[in-house]
Amino acid sequence: MNLFRVRGIQLAVHFSFFLLVAYSAWSGWREDRAEGVFWYTLVLLACFGCVILHELGHSLTALHYGIGVRRILLLPIGGMAEFDSIPREPRREILITLAGPAVNFVLAGLLWVVLPPAPTEESASLTLLEFGHVLLLWNLLMGGFNLLPAFPMDGGRILRALLALRVSYLRATFWAATVGKGVAILGIGAAFYFEQPMLGILFSFIVLVGELEYRAVKRRERVEAQLRTLYGDASLLPPVENDPPVLRG
Repeated sequence: MNLFRVRGIQLAVHFSFFLLVAYSAWSGWREDRAEGVFWYTLVLLACFGCVILHELGHSLTALHYGIGVRRILLLPIGGMAEFDSIPREPRREILITLAGPAVNFVLAGLLWVVLPPAPTEESASLTLLEFGHVLLLWNLLMGGFNLLPAFPMDGGRILRALLALRVSYLRATFWAATVGKGVAILGIGAAFYFEQPMLGILFSFIVLVGELEYRAVKRRERVEAQLRTLYGDASLLPPVENDPPVLRG
């Protein structure tokens, strides 16, 4: 479902996201009836509001460098921005990538400055102060989690950009995706051990999308090589808007 646009970027919600909202509301009802529904739903929507700001950090930085952003899609496992392409210049990719976690760390810093210390006594229900501390912790966790070297997460893209300073872009993508699969497999194991199925689904999704992006880069490199062989350059490649979108969280 399309919601609204920010700087021409369509914000959309996948239907499965509403299942998560319903599950959260049901959990709140079981915990504390109507008040539980209110707080559980508010916390969920506020956390995903931070996800949107994270994706806008990536997207607006990409627009600054002339890269089109088709939409930001909210899923139960998080947000996903669809870029027309990823810059081959390592410096630009690093800046675009760091912009997302930077938003989370800035939000966490602002909340840390304005919020008084969290209460030590447990209250019967969530308070506004505790709500603020939940958002502070969420932004720290989100910013740090995205910096894991699990390509195509932010940390994996930074790894790819750093490797691209020394080796070819395709080789850098291969090694970043390979390291990302290893990290994701460890994450899946940890998710099963700690009985966190959503985390397991997230890491499985990371493996899939990382492999798809590596194959897309490999395919495009092969086409470029063929054009160089035939015409002496790769300038006859089709426009990037005809390529599949690059997905990033």
